[in-house]
Amino acid sequence: MNKRKIKKYAGLTILNIVFIILCFCGLVPILYALALSLSSQTSALSSGFAFLPKGLTFENYRRILMEEPFLRWLWNSIVLAVGTVIIAMMCSVSCAYVFSRYRFKGRIQAIRGLLILNAFPQILTMFAIFRLFKTLNLLNNRFGLILIYAGTMCIFSIQNLKGYFDTIPVEIEEASKIDGASEMQLLWKIILPLAKPSIIVTSVMVLIFVWNEYLFATTFMLNETTYTLAGGLYQLQANDYSRSWPLFTSAAILVSIPILIVFFVIQRHMVSGLTAGGVKG
Repeated sequence: MNKRKIKKYAGLTILNIVFIILCFCGLVPILYALALSLSSQTSALSSGFAFLPKGLTFENYRRILMEEPFLRWLWNSIVLAVGTVIIAMMCSVSCAYVFSRYRFKGRIQAIRGLLILNAFPQILTMFAIFRLFKTLNLLNNRFGLILIYAGTMCIFSIQNLKGYFDTIPVEIEEASKIDGASEMQLLWKIILPLAKPSIIVTSVMVLIFVWNEYLFATTFMLNETTYTLAGGLYQLQANDYSRSWPLFTSAAILVSIPILIVFFVIQRHMVSGLTAGGVKG
């Protein structure tokens, strides 16, 4: 083996070691939270740092599932996530396809307008939306929150899907039209199957946004029965006298499990769905 190959393998070995160390550093908070959730101690700060739980117990998980309305919060988050994904993707797919394939007056201005809207912080709209929802009696209403989430994520979804549609050759559509395919058949039987990776990844990113969203959920959902998981986690820590970090970390671990399952299921679509969607604007 010559010196060039030795240097190459040595460099790759060092690089892999560095990546392993970085990954371990990123896992430290997660491993500590897992150990704390399985621990019988009542505070995260009363004892030293340790990866192994002290007094292994599943009591914290039993309490969060049986004594707290965690399942109710989970159901609220599932309803909001599914409703938002359906509405946002129905609007985004059609809009992104129109922006990608059709040339009409005001098209560029509309795309730029969407980018400008996406640049404003969400908190600027809070007061106006609250007054509007109070007038329309949509406070404590899941449908109102779905409308907010869908409108917020439509902008991102349109941009991501448009970039992917731009990578699909127009010749495929022209050949389908020659064979007699209508516009609806072209979209459902040709374009959507080809854009499946981007649609799946965009849907999952919308899902993750809704699952973790805190600001709107705690502002427009005003009681415990309508809280989402993010609002419920805040509620667990709202009282300084009843605060329990092991209970909180148990809830946080349970909240993360569905998203991890979804991520591993669609992992093979992640690279193609994200990179191809960012090729063209």
